Amino acid sequence: MEAILHGADAVYIGGPSFGARANAGNSVADIGRLADFAHRFNARVLVAINTILKDEELETARRLIWQCYEAGADALIVQDMGLLELDLPPIQLHASTQCDIRTPLKAQFLESVGFSQMVLARELTLDQIRSIAEQTSATLEFFVHGALCVSYSGQCYLSHATTGRSANRGDCSQACRLPYSLSDGEGRVLAAEKHLLSLKDNDQTDNLRALIDAGIRSFKIEGRLKDLSYVKNVTAHYRQQLDALLAADDSLARTSAGRSHFFFEPQPEKTFNRGRTDYFVRQRHADIGAFDTPKFSGERIGTVLRLGRTEFDVDSRVPINNGDGLAYFNPEGELTGLRVNTAAPITGGYRLSPSLVDGCLPAGIAVGAAIFRNHDQEFIRQLERKSAERRIGVRLTFTETANGFALHIEDENGVGTSVNEPLQKQPAQNAERAVAALRDGLGKLGNTIYAANAVEIEMSTPWFLPASTINALRRRAIDALDEARRTAYRRPERASAQESPRPYPDDALSYLGNVYNEKARTFYEKHGVKIIEPAFECGQEKGEVSLMVTKHCVRFSLSLCPKQVKGIRPDPLVLINGNEKLTLRFDCKPCEMHVVGRLRKDRTLALRSEPASGDEPSKSR
Repeated sequence: MEAILHGADAVYIGGPSFGARANAGNSVADIGRLADFAHRFNARVLVAINTILKDEELETARRLIWQCYEAGADALIVQDMGLLELDLPPIQLHASTQCDIRTPLKAQFLESVGFSQMVLARELTLDQIRSIAEQTSATLEFFVHGALCVSYSGQCYLSHATTGRSANRGDCSQACRLPYSLSDGEGRVLAAEKHLLSLKDNDQTDNLRALIDAGIRSFKIEGRLKDLSYVKNVTAHYRQQLDALLAADDSLARTSAGRSHFFFEPQPEKTFNRGRTDYFVRQRHADIGAFDTPKFSGERIGTVLRLGRTEFDVDSRVPINNGDGLAYFNPEGELTGLRVNTAAPITGGYRLSPSLVDGCLPAGIAVGAAIFRNHDQEFIRQLERKSAERRIGVRLTFTETANGFALHIEDENGVGTSVNEPLQKQPAQNAERAVAALRDGLGKLGNTIYAANAVEIEMSTPWFLPASTINALRRRAIDALDEARRTAYRRPERASAQESPRPYPDDALSYLGNVYNEKARTFYEKHGVKIIEPAFECGQEKGEVSLMVTKHCVRFSLSLCPKQVKGIRPDPLVLINGNEKLTLRFDCKPCEMHVVGRLRKDRTLALRSEPASGDEPSKSR
């Protein structure tokens, strides 16, 4: 709901099960409540049933989809093609990013079988996006902000292989955020205890216009278990960015109604992130990794100048407030947090008294250490209060009738209604004051979702109306408009599959096709696939296999790519985490990296040092 108030045209949400965020489920009743709220602004609710399903789960999933549809959901985000073989309601279908859509042929196929919208792979360049857009009429969606999965979505089995927790089943253990050492074929350590598979966060702020020009029409903000301040701050930021682009281009229009007004200045760098990258949108960069920490270090605000027993001085030009959360890297290279109890200005900076550990400063802080702020107390306080309101513009027209008066109200989408008030007419003793009071009374919409863009009064002569009559007429008109808007709202229609759908782009599917049930197998067989291997989660893969396919290249990031330095070819490389060893192989033609390993017999053991925070802000700061 706050995402909508802060400007979202649609929200995606997991249901009680089968969503790609196993720990972020919501009841059908809550989805219905959200749909009622969203539809007031013509915003849409997209329910994610985007995991791969077992045969015995399909009927439960089918019933859940019907329940979500009956609750008011507008579209379904799916990965498992077996769902298309079920008796589904006439709900619009969106292809999840888990479908790994990287080519025009894949997009054309999905459109031909009934998908209206599809989330493209995050690794695509502008040219690749443009090529897909030119060859399909489906709405194309692209992630513009938030955490990046290092693997092509739907092509990562590392979590399942090592812990038994499947990313394709919504239960990723985030092995990519762990520390690894990297060694070459001769055992030489090239990097020690670095988060070599952990990426910076996606931020396409500077590329929105280019993405529009390339054909993107839906801009997706990642929200894995993020807190409310992230939702408010980041949504408001992109609402402002897109509104500025819409204002400069009459050929573009937003899909929902109303405008959001913010009571704070959006600053996306203030809420959880690992640094920023635009990934591969404008080709490959070397600095896409967040190798030092998978946590939120925050903005650098200064350097430690002096240490006392219970306080320390920082040469910060940035205002520091009581309650701020700060962080620094200790001598072992680990991000460590502390909370500021008091911040006293001194010449050139601040004297900070933090929460103490056994009466002393936290261990590891030293003179010269860089200090970061990952919790701006004053900024968060703004977001804890009411931080936005969203209002739909309306025009009110007050007229005379034969036996009284009428009020017509029409919204910015052209939905309108009229109410009448039989009333004996009395000439106003003070004409100017009477018209002003009438105009002011009709325009008092502060406790509604509407804003009066115009109030027109058409009377033969100024009449006197009691304030109670004006208020009652306005309230009745608003109630009637609410009902008219509910009646006028139309959920997007389900696209029909073509009579002769395109064949699937390949005639063979390996375990990378994620076929986990017989309905999915039937689907692909119907569309020309002759050889179909079961999903990795079926446990039939033996020996070493590719557990992850990624566009991120460790070799390139560490300047070990033969395209960067002639004569260098340390292939293969090995990632080491405790007793776990993963081989890195490099496919230079498509410029991809494969993380190779095997399915562990005992997958109840998690990899060492699994990050407690995952994609969540650190609770300890």
